[in-house]
Amino acid sequence: MGKKQTIALIREGKVPPDSRVIFTPQQCREIQERFNVIVLVEQSPIRCFPDEEYIAAGIQVVEDRPDADIYLGVKEVPTSQMVPGKIYLFFSHTMKGQPYNRPLLQAILEKKICLIDYEAMVDDRGKRVAAFGYYAGVVGAHNTMYAFGKRTGLIHMPRMKHLHDYAEARDFYESIDIPPMKVVVTGTGRVGKGAVRVLKDMGLTEVTPEAFLAGQLLPPSCFTVLSPEYYVQHREGKAFVKSDFYLNPADYSSSFRPFTRVADVFINAILWKDDAPAFFTVNEMASPEFRIHTIGDITCDIAPHSSVPSTIRPSTIQDPVYGYDPQTQQEAPPYSENVIDVMAIDNLPSELPRDAATAFGAALLEYVLPDLLNGMDSPMIERATITKDGQLTKRFAYLQDYVDGLD
Repeated sequence: MGKKQTIALIREGKVPPDSRVIFTPQQCREIQERFNVIVLVEQSPIRCFPDEEYIAAGIQVVEDRPDADIYLGVKEVPTSQMVPGKIYLFFSHTMKGQPYNRPLLQAILEKKICLIDYEAMVDDRGKRVAAFGYYAGVVGAHNTMYAFGKRTGLIHMPRMKHLHDYAEARDFYESIDIPPMKVVVTGTGRVGKGAVRVLKDMGLTEVTPEAFLAGQLLPPSCFTVLSPEYYVQHREGKAFVKSDFYLNPADYSSSFRPFTRVADVFINAILWKDDAPAFFTVNEMASPEFRIHTIGDITCDIAPHSSVPSTIRPSTIQDPVYGYDPQTQQEAPPYSENVIDVMAIDNLPSELPRDAATAFGAALLEYVLPDLLNGMDSPMIERATITKDGQLTKRFAYLQDYVDGLD
């Protein structure tokens, strides 16, 4: 009988550190029992599931980086902490050629590490098999309502990071009366669904986009969800075709303006491409007709290459909201007169880490781990492998100029 495979959950080394983890204590125990492997957990003072919970579940917790076959983390692993020649799974943020992570990918190649990126794990239809997006939507919507409350004084929301889990947040929602507000949400995927859950749990009523714009006989607190045909139109007046929009977004212009005239709050939860139109312009934001005063930009692409021009920088969990002055097009103190408040945290699931980790780990357990532990002989694992044996894989060969500094 051969040596058991060993999986290690590593301590997050990126600064600021992330409190999420890939597998919960109970999931680790299931992995050991179901797959007959050893799971080791590196000690961490900031992980959302403390070391004691892993120990109580029968999982070995070690002080320093253990010797393992497969290392799993969440965010980018500092190059000094990588073990050469091993298999690593984490969000590398290199697939788009992000300049700030060029040294990371260079080091991974030099150390001959096999890098498997969660973001590239897709099924045969191209759909992500594991993602934190749903809880980005949950936390993003909660934080947007927090910003609305700070501006208006009509509701007083606790920060999600101070709540144990979403169940506690839902209990809070049931204890408050929601003031009149009109919220427009863009995005119908995982992120959008997470945002909608919060709005419904808070007691807002969903209405159609047509009813939202008509404004007659609406519930005082309501929201609408827009799919692309409601916020873009073909530049040549052709009928909207979703597949064509996704393939040729530059052929479309924004038709979102009517919603800016009636909504108080805008929650953006789309996947945006650089050549797609922005929802509105800075000049439109400066118009007296622009009614939106609170923006939750969960998408969080940074201007000028963004779907929301007021997202001039990410905000942070510590300081979640900043103001945008549409007259000067500059940052300003939030919640002040004639300023639009922007919530644009780029690591939202970290505020609800236990729920986010549980859902993410469950998806990995079902769809990824069996293939990963069976010699990685699966199309899905192959599609997600960026580097192997010191080389970029065929699917990611386009990153060579990025690695060489020629992009």
